[in-house]
Amino acid sequence: MTIYILGAFIMSFLVTSIVGKFIIPWLVKQKAGQVIKENGPTWHMSKSGTPTMGGVMFIVGTAVSIVIFGLVAAKKGDFTHLFCFLFALVFGAIGFVDDYNKLKKKQNLGLTSGAKFALQLLVSVVFIFIMRRYGVITASVYIPFRQAVIPVPEVLFYIFAAFVIVGTVNAVNITDGVDGLVTGASIPVCIFFAALSFLWVSKLSLGIFASALAGGLAGFLIYNFHPAKVFMGDTGSLFLGGAIAALAFCYEMPVILLILGLLYVIETLSDIIQVSYYKLSHGKRVFKMAPFHHHLEMGGWTGKKWNEKELFLLYFIVSTVCAVISYLGVMNRFI
Repeated sequence: MTIYILGAFIMSFLVTSIVGKFIIPWLVKQKAGQVIKENGPTWHMSKSGTPTMGGVMFIVGTAVSIVIFGLVAAKKGDFTHLFCFLFALVFGAIGFVDDYNKLKKKQNLGLTSGAKFALQLLVSVVFIFIMRRYGVITASVYIPFRQAVIPVPEVLFYIFAAFVIVGTVNAVNITDGVDGLVTGASIPVCIFFAALSFLWVSKLSLGIFASALAGGLAGFLIYNFHPAKVFMGDTGSLFLGGAIAALAFCYEMPVILLILGLLYVIETLSDIIQVSYYKLSHGKRVFKMAPFHHHLEMGGWTGKKWNEKELFLLYFIVSTVCAVISYLGVMNRFI
């Protein structure tokens, strides 16, 4: 088992690293430069023109890796890793359309929020239906640490699942606002899921997928670390969010995302709080800027202005701690 999970990581890392050598110059030639929001931090304007849609790099790396190392699971009739990948890929396609529209219009505006939400909701419901049909997941909610499994009526489970999946995908997308930030924050999350396969052998295919994704992100970080040579774009962030949500549900522990994905939760809540309070107070703000990483960049609360490398390290450490705590909270689920 170890050789498949470790091999998936290494293969994805190498493929992503190599693909980056070719795709970044190609994106530059295609003038696929990111348009930076004018209402963001002023010093981010210098990033305008940096190639986006770089998420294709780790998507390719992950795909190659799971085809090769997931073959052992596929031969046994377990295609869960492929289901998860295809599910994430559909979200990546939604992100690609969004990125393409932004580039075409030369504005940081893509699909309308309504269209994006409807597509994400539809994909989420279809995925849950297929996973239920194949017996991969049950209509129940597992409570970490308490080791309790609560049965949920079918209709309510679909509503719950759709809410969690769409929420996770968009939370990951919101976190992608600083060089390497969501990449570094998500590697421990993926390693957490890969580690679970050592506790539950029947979930080897999921461990291979999670490990391949972690390796792809590590390879992508070579180009995405500050100063970033490429951004993952919505293509990458929506794929990543979809993959994390798929893993959480296929391991039948979506509630763990509250701990494991604490940073995603904080980023999303900061955005919601900022917008809501701004409207209710007629122009006042809780944060210097939302989402939360921009608040830290601008010296919110402590007065210290965090630079992008410091933010990367902070988020990586916090995410790692959350992953360890999450592991302790679910490790007995498989006994």
